[in-house]
Order: sequence, then C-alpha cells, then structure tokens
Amino acid sequence: MAKDDRHPLVRVLFEAGLYKRSQGRFARQITFGVLAGAVVLGCWRLSLQLVQWGPLWQYLTPMVLAVVGVWICFRVINIPQFADFLIAVEAEMNKVSWPTRDTLFRSTFVVMFTIFALAAILFLYDIIWKTALQALGIG
Repeated sequence: MAKDDRHPLVRVLFEAGLYKRSQGRFARQITFGVLAGAVVLGCWRLSLQLVQWGPLWQYLTPMVLAVVGVWICFRVINIPQFADFLIAVEAEMNKVSWPTRDTLFRSTFVVMFTIFALAAILFLYDIIWKTALQALGIG
C-alpha cells in the first residue's frame, strides 16, 4: 500500500508538522487546551476507578492514555479541514465589535431586571389563579 493511499486521518496522526502554523493560533490553542483538559480529566477519573487493580494499573494505564490522548488532540487541531475551520472562526471573532464594560453592565442590569419582573408577575398570576380556583372549589 502506498503512503498516499492511507486514510487522511491516519496520515495526519503520524505527522509531526503543523498545518498553517501562524494562522488561527489563539483559536487552536484554546481548542487544544479544552480537548486536552477533557482527556486528562477522563484519565484522572479512570485512575480513581482502577484503585483495586493495583498501583501499576492505577497510574501507568491512565498516564499512557493521557499521553496518547493529548497527542491525538494536538494532531486533530492540525487536520487541514478542522484547522481551516478554526482559522476562519478566529478571523470572524476578530471582526466582532465587543461592548464596552459600561454597556455590558447596563445590558446585564436590564436583562436581570426584566427576568425578575417577569418572575414576580408570573408569581402573582399563580397566586391569583390558585385563590380563584380554591374559591370555586376546584383547586
């Protein structure tokens, strides 16, 4: 079987280079951090489950799985289609006009006030309907 006949994912997993190294760095680093964190957290939880198998299994198996998992996470963010997607995401995020701190606080206050006001109105409706239905002998 020729090297180019292998599945693209298998080929990417065993490469060492970076696809478009300088583009979309922030989005790729954040994505890698989240994926690798999930893998490490899963391996830590696995180590807690393997206590009864002895210290070799409890520590060695999760460590090997963590190393392999982190390597796979690193390679996944360099799959050309996924890397291009992350590059495009970062480019779009750079176009976003983020609100100022004052605008953010004012908008948050309006939303919180509206939520509490609607909750109070629904509570009053609930009390009114409960009282009316109890007066009619239904509730």
